[in-house]
Formats: sequence, C-alpha cells, structure tokens
Amino acid sequence: MTRTLDEWLSYQERVNVRSIELGLERVRAVWERMGAPAPARRVITVGGTNGKGSTVAMLEAMLGAAGQRVGCYTSPHLLRYNERIRIDGHDADDEALVASFERIEAARGEIPLTYFEFGTLAALDLFARAGLDVAVLEVGLGGRLDAVNIIDADIAVITTIDLDHMDWLGPDRDSIGVEKAGIARAGRLAVIGEPEPPAGLLQALEGIGAAIERAGVDFTTERASTGWQWRHRDGTVLSLPDPTLAAPVQYANAAASIAAFHGLQQVDAALATKDLAAAAALGVRSARVAARLQVLGGDPALVVDVGHNPQAARALAEWLDARPGVRVHAVYGALSDKDVAGVMQALGVRIAYWHLAGLDKDTPRGLSADALAGQLAAVLPEAPYDAHVDVGSALRAARASAGPGECVLAFGSFFVAAAVLAESAGGDSA
Repeated sequence: MTRTLDEWLSYQERVNVRSIELGLERVRAVWERMGAPAPARRVITVGGTNGKGSTVAMLEAMLGAAGQRVGCYTSPHLLRYNERIRIDGHDADDEALVASFERIEAARGEIPLTYFEFGTLAALDLFARAGLDVAVLEVGLGGRLDAVNIIDADIAVITTIDLDHMDWLGPDRDSIGVEKAGIARAGRLAVIGEPEPPAGLLQALEGIGAAIERAGVDFTTERASTGWQWRHRDGTVLSLPDPTLAAPVQYANAAASIAAFHGLQQVDAALATKDLAAAAALGVRSARVAARLQVLGGDPALVVDVGHNPQAARALAEWLDARPGVRVHAVYGALSDKDVAGVMQALGVRIAYWHLAGLDKDTPRGLSADALAGQLAAVLPEAPYDAHVDVGSALRAARASAGPGECVLAFGSFFVAAAVLAESAGGDSA
C-alpha cells in the first residue's frame, strides 16, 4: 500500500524508538545497499553550533549564480518537511520524497533508522538522481557521528563552536570542537568561520590532516562605509555588498561561505567560475533564510528568529544594540535541553517584557511556561513577564501590549519560529 508523505513521516517516528541515535554503521549499511552513488560531482558539508542554515543559503546562491546545479539538505524544517531537500532552489515535492522513502524501506530490511536518517538518505538519493554539480549538506547534530558524515566532503565548513547539545557532544568547546571536526577529511579543505576557535577543534583538524583555512588568518574581512571586502592570503580581494540577512554575524557566515566557494575553484577546475566576485556578490545579496531575524512587518514590528542558545542570543543582543531606544517585547519558548538561563542572561535588560510560551504541548522536549518563568525569576528577578500555554497565545499578548514604534521579537526554538510564521503568512523578509 502506498503511503502519503505524512504517513511516511509518522511511520519513520516509530521505526526506531530513539529520536536521536548517533553513529554511522546503520545508515551507511543502508546507503551501501542502495548502491552508494555519489550525491554530486562535489560535496560541501557545513557543521557548527550556529550559522549553518545561513551559510548553506549563501553557498547555494553563490553556486547558482556561477551556473552550477546545486542540491541542499538542511534541518529542521519550519512549515513543510519538503523544505529540507532543495534542488536548484526548489523544495522536493511529495511524490519524489515518497518514492525515495520507498526505495530506502526496500533497502533497509531489518535495520532501524531514525527519522533524521531516513531524511538524510532521501536527500542523498534524490541528489544522486538529479545529476548535480554540487551538494551542500548541513550537519544535523555534531558532525563525526552525524548521518551526513557517511559522505566524504570535498570541503568542510565549521561555522562556530559553542555550548549546545552538551549531553551528546561534550561539556566544553574543546570536546564539542572535536566532534564537529569529524566532517573534515585528510588533505581536503576545512574552513573555520570564527576567528577564535577552540584548541580542540584545531588539534582535531590537524590530526585528521585537513587543509585548514581560518577566519582572521587565511581570509579576512573589512567593513567599509558601504559594503565590505573579503581578502584571501593568495591575494584574492572581493568588494561585496552588505548581506541581505540582517544580523551582524552574517558577515562572518558570508566570509566562510566565500572561503568555501573560493576553495571549490581550486578543487575542481570544471566548476570554476570566470567571475568569482560577481557570483559571490550575488550570493551575499540574494541569500534569504526564513526565521533568521526575519522581519514580518507591522507596527509594532514583528521579528522572528530561530536562535536557541547563548551564542545565538548574543548575536540577537548585538542586533538589538544597533537599535537603541526601541522597546522590545520577547515571545520566548525553549526546549528542555537548552541553556535557558544563558539565553536570558545574554539578552538581559534589552528585553522590556517577556511573553513566555510553553512548548510542552508541541514536543516532549518542550518546556512549560511555568518552567521558563522559574528560570527567568532566578536569572532576571526584576524582569516583567506573563506566561502562556502556547506560542500563539504569547504572540497575541505581545502584539496587544506592544505600542507603535516598538518591536515584538519571537525566538528560542524552531517550534516558536514555525508557529509565528504560520500565524503571520505573507510577511516580508529582511
């Protein structure tokens, strides 16, 4: 009996009782049963704590501007599962996904795959059938043992390293860096997107034998009154427009994307573009990703962001600091494995009022509004707040209480972002 896409996704949640099960043996075995075709002529794998989705989007736009056929695999999705797999800028349709899941099911036999592993194999399968020039794969969790790592990347990009998923990846930046370094390969380019990476990451990459290029060392950026410049140690200088993606951290994501794009020219002459600067500029200017400081308009303005850990909160704080005097109402929800106190501390007095949203009805990992309120009282005891059973209720309260010229900032989880986008369809990105 043929299943619909929704039925397949429901089925996949039951095949393996564990929602997360790191390790490559099972997913590699199924991929080998499927023939293990190359997903594309070249593969770029993107890992890191934050900035992965933006980096993938910029790479996709640059490669497309250079005339390459590109497939991108990202997770999680916001509104539709189909968002996870894109070919030449178009989401995979239901029919293609169902056909791929049927092939995976026929191949896996007794091997229990997780929901994420099904999706990863579907992306690789659909990419291999599309005759792509480049596949860009986003790591789901960590790197070394993430399902995408069954593919040997020609170029690895590691955006940032910070404290997140510590139950799985380790208690500090060094140990997390070791896990994320696992996507690199000996003799192949590994781009590090932050200027002060942990020693554990550098040591692990050196142990692998990767060809390391570091932000601030091998490639640098310089802001100008209009636009900015990207410089490489080989003498390449690119003058670029400001990224359309709004946060200040997007300059670092753009710089890492360009380093990977530049490196691809050295890896494969057949994929080299005659005008690196034009393709890079178009990518920086045209890349858009939902819920990355996405402005949905209105007055008070509604802004939504998927930021969910202290590093992301610090980036939000930097963005807010560039808008002094704007009173901010936060719609905030979080998962139980996140550093809620760290997020609240990073934003502090920049938030005038907290509208806390329970996510416990959306996912077993979700925190209730009361649990969030307890943490807020401990971290920011003077902070005013109200508590709501779900994101929709919190959003309506924030919009009702915020005045003209103020801002409603909804963040803390993909669940928060998805709920806000669903209620605010038709908003404009910025």
